[in-house]
Amino acid sequence: MAFQFNFTQDQLQQFLPQNQHVEHWFEALAKILPDYDITTVPRVASFLGETYVESAGYTAIQENLNYRPETLMKIFGNHFPGGLSEATQYCNQPNKQEAIANRIYANRMGNGDEASGDGWKFCGRGLIQLTGRSNYTKFAESLSMNVDDVPDFLQTFEGCVQSACWFWEANNLNQYADQNAIDHESRIVNGGTLGLQERRAAFERAVQILQS
Repeated sequence: MAFQFNFTQDQLQQFLPQNQHVEHWFEALAKILPDYDITTVPRVASFLGETYVESAGYTAIQENLNYRPETLMKIFGNHFPGGLSEATQYCNQPNKQEAIANRIYANRMGNGDEASGDGWKFCGRGLIQLTGRSNYTKFAESLSMNVDDVPDFLQTFEGCVQSACWFWEANNLNQYADQNAIDHESRIVNGGTLGLQERRAAFERAVQILQS
């Protein structure tokens, strides 16, 4: 399957003007998007728009867990029954992000308990953050990979794009792109309406660039 329009690195540069790795991102996108039938202007624009917001302009490819105690309690308070003092203990650890991930993601999404280290090993990574052992395993199976190799793969340009495309296909998002149903598409990607206006704007900007 080939692109149904002329997708170029220059277009991606216009879409990501501040990104220092456009060449590598374009190489990965041009290689992988057609494998998932993301080949029309609406589909590519939708994919670019959603992943742009999810990854802060293709710069944040791993979940940031560098929380202050108060923020940690606000977002994940149910995982800290000891309250603010317990959250503070985790935030004061030298490996704080790893400690927080192992606590908040323990015993869910297919992960083992806190001591297993699964929370950190399978924390959110990729352009659309893949999270949890279960999702990592499903993604690994789609590529005939060992799940233990996935965390490192998701640190690469190709892995970031591949995992986002896998999520896109698994949730049948091409159909919503075809319908210009950005709101519904965004709820599936984000789980809510966070950044909805920014997603619409990114989509519309991508359409203009890809049609130029």
